[in-house]
Order: sequence, then C-alpha cells, then structure tokens
Amino acid sequence: MKILAFGASNSRNSINKKLAIFTAKEIAGAELRVLDLNDFEMPIFSVDREAETGIPKLAHDFKEAIKWADGIVVSFAEHNGAYSTAFKNIFDWVSRIEKSFWNDKPLFLLATSPGARGGKSVLDIAFKRFSYGYEPAIAVFSLPSFYTNFKEEEGILDSELDTSFRNELAKFISGISKQ
Repeated sequence: MKILAFGASNSRNSINKKLAIFTAKEIAGAELRVLDLNDFEMPIFSVDREAETGIPKLAHDFKEAIKWADGIVVSFAEHNGAYSTAFKNIFDWVSRIEKSFWNDKPLFLLATSPGARGGKSVLDIAFKRFSYGYEPAIAVFSLPSFYTNFKEEEGILDSELDTSFRNELAKFISGISKQ
C-alpha cells in the first residue's frame, strides 16, 4: 500500500504536516512518501501565464506523486477560513493537467489548528470541493487545539478524538483495499 501524505501548508514547522505524517505512519506496512509544498513553489496560476509558458514541470511532478499513491493523506492549514495560497496555487496548476486532480484515489482529509475549531472551515471547503462527483472513499477528521490534543511521540491524546480518528482511518484503509 503506497501512501502519499502532505500538509497543505508551506510552513516549515506545519502542524498539519505533522498530523498528515502521523496519520500515514498509522497504516501498518504502508510505503510512505511525504511531500513538502515548498518543493512545488510555482508562479501564481493564470490562464495567460499558462498560454505563454505552459504548465510548470513542478505541477507535473506533483501529479506524478499523486499517480504513484494508492491513497492520499492531506491535512489542510486554514488561512482566513480557506486553503493556504500555497496549496491553492498547486491545485490550480495541477488541475489543468487532467480532469481528476486526485486520480480517483481514496482520500483522508484532515485539518488541525491551535484553536478549538481545528480548521473545520477549511475542512468543510475541502470536503465539499473534493467529494463532488467523487466515487472513492473520503475520510474526514478535524483535530482541535493541536498543542493540547497531540504529541508527536504519542499521537492523539484525547480518547474520544482518537476513537473518531481511528474510525476514519479504518474507512480510509478500507477504501484503499477496495481499489
């Protein structure tokens, strides 16, 4: 089972990247590939730029990483209630390559933040956008108050949150198994 994981943030110390990596490592025997959005920095998308210079190689590289995976774990940083600009720009460029951005792979959409809502606004946006007409399984989990509820060496500390997380993780793994 090949799992692609990333935090949809360009922060070098992204708590969302930490949550995505933790999640992927919870899948026994999985081969893990972690992406850093900083490695995919491209000019801001515009149809004019695309017409002039084409789609950047980094967009194709990101798409190849998606194609490599059997399942994708992404944890969204919330910037002003929506996606980070870093993710949105990659999404805009890569979506020009093929109709299906995620190549019909099972998804585990996550979000966390230092606050009590745990990035729920961006997670709602992501789920609505990516579930529209999407057949594979989409698991969803929000972790509120990251610094209170998570330790890298221990995982999710709150038992109710951990149970909810484990249920969604099982849904994600089941979706991969059905592929």
